[in-house]
Amino acid sequence: MKHLFVMDPLERIQVAGDSTFVAMREATDRGHDLWWCTPDDLYVRDGRAWARAEPVAVRAAAPHWERGQAEELDTGRVDVVWMRKDPPFDMTYVFSTYVLDLVPAPTLVVNHPAGLKLFNEKIWAMHFADFQPPTLLSKDKARLRAFVASQPDGAVLKPWDGNGGRGVVVVKPGDRNLPALVELLTADGRDFVIAQRFLPGVSQGDKRILLFDGDPVGAILRVPGPSDHRANMHVGATVHPTELDARDRAICAALGPELKRHGQLFVGIDVIDGMLTEINVTSPTGLREVEALYGQRLEVDLLDRIEAKVAARRGAA
Repeated sequence: MKHLFVMDPLERIQVAGDSTFVAMREATDRGHDLWWCTPDDLYVRDGRAWARAEPVAVRAAAPHWERGQAEELDTGRVDVVWMRKDPPFDMTYVFSTYVLDLVPAPTLVVNHPAGLKLFNEKIWAMHFADFQPPTLLSKDKARLRAFVASQPDGAVLKPWDGNGGRGVVVVKPGDRNLPALVELLTADGRDFVIAQRFLPGVSQGDKRILLFDGDPVGAILRVPGPSDHRANMHVGATVHPTELDARDRAICAALGPELKRHGQLFVGIDVIDGMLTEINVTSPTGLREVEALYGQRLEVDLLDRIEAKVAARRGAA
């Protein structure tokens, strides 16, 4: 098989914690051919997606990358295109999905670009409101302040397009900083902001559940550090083993068919206190953490599923 990874530059990859790295390593170990490029290297010629891409082989030991000369690659020559560019989900990212819409059949795109465009990671969760805490999306400053005032435990305010915990703040009713925070986050009423009931259970951890083709395959618990309310690993959260409970399985059962229907093959959802907070479809992580905690190499399962889909597409073609 042949793979093209659309991703951040190789020099930025943190090998110890990067899910893209282990997927590339597993594909290399299987004898597959790999290329990589950044979104800036994508282009369209005569209605077909192309990339200026470098061949690459990946190994566990340093140096991790063996790179070749860049070439002009027709995406119709590869079996799988992986969209693994990290957020933010900005207009450059959106434009990349338009290009990936023109990847010809039967090439498989992971995750499917139509789903990436349709489903913002924070807003898509609002389609499953029965599983969410009380949530408001608005740019109206007075409405946002009133929402915070209505939440006895306070509220979380976050940008609708943020990532990695950027711009996430916790505020309590009566907080005298609230008006200034709302002005700042909304750019004085010009930008939308998400307000969500604060879930005290976050101190016990934010559960990241990984789903492959709609099926839950693993989970980790990210516990915030003592000096930060955010459960993001790069700001000091620690990672612990966990199990799926009945509520987690109910959430996965509701989401799974929709993820599968829209071609979202590799997804990570966030659950706090039994409440769904985000559905991560753009370059989700967690494979390395699952391996460290349980010794389970989920990338093997992921590549098995992708190989099966490619074989089915070839047969259909």
